[in-house]
Amino acid sequence: MAKDTITRLLEQVASGVVSIKDARKALEDATLTEEQMDSAINHGVFNPAEPGTIISASLAPSGSSALTLFFFGWGIFWTIYWFGTMLYGFLNGSSWDQQQLSYHMAMGISTLIMMGIVYMKWVLPDKIIVKHRRNKYIPEHPKDWREYNW
Repeated sequence: MAKDTITRLLEQVASGVVSIKDARKALEDATLTEEQMDSAINHGVFNPAEPGTIISASLAPSGSSALTLFFFGWGIFWTIYWFGTMLYGFLNGSSWDQQQLSYHMAMGISTLIMMGIVYMKWVLPDKIIVKHRRNKYIPEHPKDWREYNW
């Protein structure tokens, strides 16, 4: 995504490359009317998007973070454990009852659900495809309707 001058300047101030005094001096001569400021703030918020437009709702997903990778490793281990013990109990004969087998299956499915939630929240990018709905009713057009007399 292309960054504007102010965003780059703010990032340079945050990283310490540019001092706050230098940033203020660079922005001293910038003039902005109230209407321009309002249109800049409201741009993309109140403007209706065209159908088929892809809107990115976040800067970047954090799916490559160490905590996310650790969680997926943890989830794969416990999923294999719970489903493996369920299969062991199922194939072992009559030593395990249905309650214990269903407990192991529920724990395995719960672990898969938690992994799916983490994947959807922190790995998938937040993108929205704008789609507009059509009217649910057909408005009455006098030229298209005929009045039948009985």
